[in-house]
Amino acid sequence: MISRRIIPCLDVRAGKLTKGIKFKGNVDIGDPVEAARQYYEQGADEIVFYDITASSDKRDIMIDVVRRVAETIFIPFSVGGGVRNLEDMRKVIGAGAEKVSVNSAAVENPQIITQGAKAFGSQCIVLGMDVKKVEKSEKTPSGYEIVVEGGRVYTGIDALWWAKEAENLGAGEICLNSIDADGTQDGYEIKLTKLISENVKIPVIASGGAGKPEHLAEVLTAGKADAALIASMVHYKTYTIAGIKQFLTERKIKVRNIW
Repeated sequence: MISRRIIPCLDVRAGKLTKGIKFKGNVDIGDPVEAARQYYEQGADEIVFYDITASSDKRDIMIDVVRRVAETIFIPFSVGGGVRNLEDMRKVIGAGAEKVSVNSAAVENPQIITQGAKAFGSQCIVLGMDVKKVEKSEKTPSGYEIVVEGGRVYTGIDALWWAKEAENLGAGEICLNSIDADGTQDGYEIKLTKLISENVKIPVIASGGAGKPEHLAEVLTAGKADAALIASMVHYKTYTIAGIKQFLTERKIKVRNIW
């Protein structure tokens, strides 16, 4: 059985670690470099870094912060936000990231997925999907729609179709974020996670809604996710990664142990 991964997410705005609810009301809560170091020492399997306003501000990602994080940790590190082309990917990987996440740019130009996979390997290319629950329609038969530009722009693209399309284009992994659950700490969107996980062959990282270890257990079993992204529950020091892993181990969910 493959070990499930626990992945802290660092949302960064203007160089500061920040957290919001449903992509709104963000509050700065610390230093992303220091947070990355702490989570690495606690036993995180990977770190995800999002420059959350780079796309909407039409600016480049903060490479200096990426480089400082990469110099601090020795586990896989994924970076997204403001990655618009192959050169941006090259800069991010050159700064020390193992993976690049594309979201808004991939919707605008799907070939960026294929170009990145050919240049760096599919294992380096993560499709970030920000998803909102909507009424089922001819355009969105799954009842889930892709939203871009940091949750600001509805695309009319069906989430299930896009996940399959991205896999065909060469994405090696999907980071699936429910806007409805984001920051609520009420639990992941299990139905959405299961829908995507059952219909693609590449790993799916569940994101949005983690508030307690039971939520991770649910999404890794009922939701069939390969990994779980966490933020608030560790940012506010309610839980530690080691404690979360202990909880999952006691429930027979295989994780990469640190003890």
